[in-house]
Amino acid sequence: MKHFPKMSIEDAPEDSGRRGFLGVSGLGLAAGILGVGVPIQMTSTRALAQNGGLDGKDGLDVLNDRPINAETPAHLLDDDITPIDRHFVRNNGIAPAETSAEGWTLTVDGLVNEPMEMSIDELRENFEVVTMALTLECGGNGRAFFNPPASGNQWTYGAVACSEWTGVRLRDVLDAAGLQDNVVYTGHYGADAHLSGDPDRSPLSRGVPIEKAMTDNVLIAFEMNGEPLHPLNGAPLRLVVPGWPGSCSQKWLTRIELLDEKHDGTKMAAPSYSVPTYPVAPGTDVPLEDFETIHAMPVKSLITHPQDGAEVGTEIDVRGHAWAGDREVRRMEVSSDYGESWQEAELDDPVNNGAWQNWRTNVTVPQAGYYEIWARATDSEGVMQPHAIRWNPKGYLNNSFHKVSVQAGDA
Repeated sequence: MKHFPKMSIEDAPEDSGRRGFLGVSGLGLAAGILGVGVPIQMTSTRALAQNGGLDGKDGLDVLNDRPINAETPAHLLDDDITPIDRHFVRNNGIAPAETSAEGWTLTVDGLVNEPMEMSIDELRENFEVVTMALTLECGGNGRAFFNPPASGNQWTYGAVACSEWTGVRLRDVLDAAGLQDNVVYTGHYGADAHLSGDPDRSPLSRGVPIEKAMTDNVLIAFEMNGEPLHPLNGAPLRLVVPGWPGSCSQKWLTRIELLDEKHDGTKMAAPSYSVPTYPVAPGTDVPLEDFETIHAMPVKSLITHPQDGAEVGTEIDVRGHAWAGDREVRRMEVSSDYGESWQEAELDDPVNNGAWQNWRTNVTVPQAGYYEIWARATDSEGVMQPHAIRWNPKGYLNNSFHKVSVQAGDA
């Protein structure tokens, strides 16, 4: 572990555009103009992979190819632990061409007593290595269902995953660096490049309040599911900040700065990863000063079986996952009669703090025909998923019921 004298290091230049380049396809732009609030699949994993874009991923739907953003269909998220090839991809810039662990270093500086520069091997050697199942979800997951449409990638349900991450606790590293008394926030920096190619512009630099950074399940990770990180998921080093928008989990991590004020990096300011402080009518133009930064994600659930549109019998095995930001899920229910009645599902405890919870039940429908299965979760503070979500300009935090349709036939 290399220690160096405390020095003043200039903050990474801020993206003056804030919103940056959205990379919307012609189809996506047309949908926005027409006011179509439905998901549009731009291309398939296979088509992009033929150009080397999604090697090691399977079955994902690509929403954008510059930067690469791809979600996982709900039925492909059926595993208790999300396989690497099924983990969604959310990029803001261009991934670095070189992602070898050899020679990669992490700098921890700012308001610390002992600024440090460490290799990945030194992280392994000097801190306890832990493995945890941790849920990551894009803050815009579900954006496709806002009307009028919100700008950005039109995620449906699949920008969420729960893989096993191996690394060291961020808290342990910060303790070793020696936090000064006036630290209130972290700032995170990665090696990805801005879409413009301008080396003085950053695609993303987020941070979290120090209270969140010091929790037990925030990791500096170098493995997922027992293997090196996938290049599109942040190899060789990334943060994993479960329960908060995935943008807090900086990929291709190179530096963590400790600050005495809220971080001002790219996409920390409104409207990025922010929602209005009061309810607004759909389509409202909200002043920037009336936004607040998103912290913990809301309670949510996903049906992973049966697949939407499946042909089933009149007895239907239903299962999925549920999660609730910094809380736990305490109750899981499903309905097959448009919410007239609900039955409780069997709900597992999380395998560790920050993991999603698996659930299952059996639904019996009265006769052959068309049905919708709805799912809703309730968290440890009694907050239940809503039937519909309040609109916001950037299409964040959609945690409305997940619904799948089935055609039931005679057994």
